[in-house]
Amino acid sequence: MPEASTFRRFLVPLIIACALFMENLDSTVVSTSLPAIAHSMGENPLRLNLAITSYLLSLGIFIPMSGWMADRFGARTVFCSAIVVFTLGSICCSMVNNLPEFVAARILQGMGGAMMVPVGRLVILRTIPKHELVNAMAWLTVPALLGPMMGPPLGGFISTYFSWRWIFLINIPIGILGVALAFHFIKNVKGESAARFDAYGFVVVSIGVAATMFGFENIGRGILPNAAVATMLIGGACLLFLYYRHTRMTATPIIDLSLLKVATYRASIAGGFIFRMGLGALPFLTPLMLQLGFGLTPFASGMITFAGAAGAITMKFTAGPIIRAFGYRKVLILNTLICSAFMAVYGFFEPSTPHLVIIGTLLVGGFFRSLQFTSINTIAYADIDNSRMSRATTLASVGQQLSLSFGVGIGAMALHFTLMMSGREALQASDFSPAYFVIAGISLLSLVFFMPLTASAGDAVRGHVVEADPETLKPGTPKEETPRAAD
Repeated sequence: MPEASTFRRFLVPLIIACALFMENLDSTVVSTSLPAIAHSMGENPLRLNLAITSYLLSLGIFIPMSGWMADRFGARTVFCSAIVVFTLGSICCSMVNNLPEFVAARILQGMGGAMMVPVGRLVILRTIPKHELVNAMAWLTVPALLGPMMGPPLGGFISTYFSWRWIFLINIPIGILGVALAFHFIKNVKGESAARFDAYGFVVVSIGVAATMFGFENIGRGILPNAAVATMLIGGACLLFLYYRHTRMTATPIIDLSLLKVATYRASIAGGFIFRMGLGALPFLTPLMLQLGFGLTPFASGMITFAGAAGAITMKFTAGPIIRAFGYRKVLILNTLICSAFMAVYGFFEPSTPHLVIIGTLLVGGFFRSLQFTSINTIAYADIDNSRMSRATTLASVGQQLSLSFGVGIGAMALHFTLMMSGREALQASDFSPAYFVIAGISLLSLVFFMPLTASAGDAVRGHVVEADPETLKPGTPKEETPRAAD
C-alpha cells in the first residue's frame, strides 16, 4: 500500500498544522478583542492582560511534561486529548461573565495548548522519514506565521460586527475535525521505555519557566511594579539554575539538557533561541507602529501585516529545494543576515511610506523568516535518535516559548527606553526605529551558533546521507562524534 503510506505522510503534517493554526490564531484574536471583552465585563482593558499572561503561564507550567506524557500514553492519545482540552477551554471562554472566570478558562486553554505544540511536532517526527522532514515541518511553519498575521483582522472583524464570544466558538468545529482525523490517520506510538516521572524537576523547571516568561511579558508595560517584575525574573533565573544542577544528579530529568551535546541540536536550540528573541518582538511592535505611530485602524493594520503570512505560504513550496541545494550551514548563515536586514529596514518606515512598499517588504521578509524557521526546526532532529525524540521536542518547545516572551519584553523595553529619552508619554512613529534596530542586532547574534556547523550538518534530513565508519557507531557513541564530510 505505498500510495496509502504516501498519503498518510502528506496528511499527518496537515492535521498537526491545522491544530497549531487554531492555537496561534486564538492567541492573536484574543489580543485584538480585549477592549471589546473588557467593555462587556465592565473591566479596564489593562486588567484583562491577565487573560493573556495566565495563558502563557499555563504553557510554561505544562510544556515540560508533554514529552513524558507522550512516551507514557502515546503521542496520538495526548495530542487528541490536548485538542479536546483546548476546545473545552474555548467553550468556557465564550461563556464567562467576569475576569476570574475568564482567567480560569484561559488557564484551561493553556493546558491544552502546552501539549499540542511539542506533541504535534513529535507525531511528525515519529511518522515522517527523516529525509522527508523538511517538507513536513514546513507545514508547521505556516500556521506559526499565518495565525498571528490573520488574528488581528479576524479579531477586529468579529468584535466589530458580531459578539466577541464567537472568536472562541470558531474553535469548536476545528477541534472536532482535528480529533476525528488524528484518530483515523495518526498511529499511537509510545516511547521505547516508560521513565520515572521527574516530579521535583517538573515543579522546579515549570515554576522557573513560568516566572521568567511572566516577568519578560510585563517588562516595560507599566502593568506591574518594576520590583515585582524584577523579583519574578530573578526568582525564575534562580529556579532554572537549580534545575540545571538537578539534571546533573538524575538519570531521567523531565527536560534533558544533555541533548545540547549534539552539535546540530545545540545550533538549533541556542541559535534559534537568539534568532527568535529578535523575531518575537515583531508581532508586538508592528501593529503598534501601524496603529499608534501611523494612525491606522486595527483592521487596516491587520490587513497590512497579513502580507507576512503570504510570504510564509510561498516558502512552503521552496524551502525543501533551497535547503537541499545549498545545505543547512549556508542557508542558516545567509538567511540570518537577510532576515536581520529586513527587521532593520522596518525601522525606516514612516507614516508617509506608501502602503504598497510596506506590504511588499513584509511579504518578502515573511518568506525569508519562514525559511529560517523551517531550517532551524528541522536541523534540530537530524542527529537525534528515536528514543530521545520526545525529550528533544519538549526542550525545543520550552526554548521557543521563552525566546518569544524574551522578544516581546525586549521590544517593550526598547520602546519604554526611547520614551524616557524623549521625555514624552505618547508613542510617535519615530520611537519605533530604535526598537527594530535592536531586535535586528539580536537576531544577528545567532550567527555565533550557526557558523561552527559543518557543511554536511543536517544531511540526514536534507536528503544527503553521509556514510560513517562502523567503528564510530558502537553502542554508547554520541551522535555528534559520527564523522562528517569535510567542510
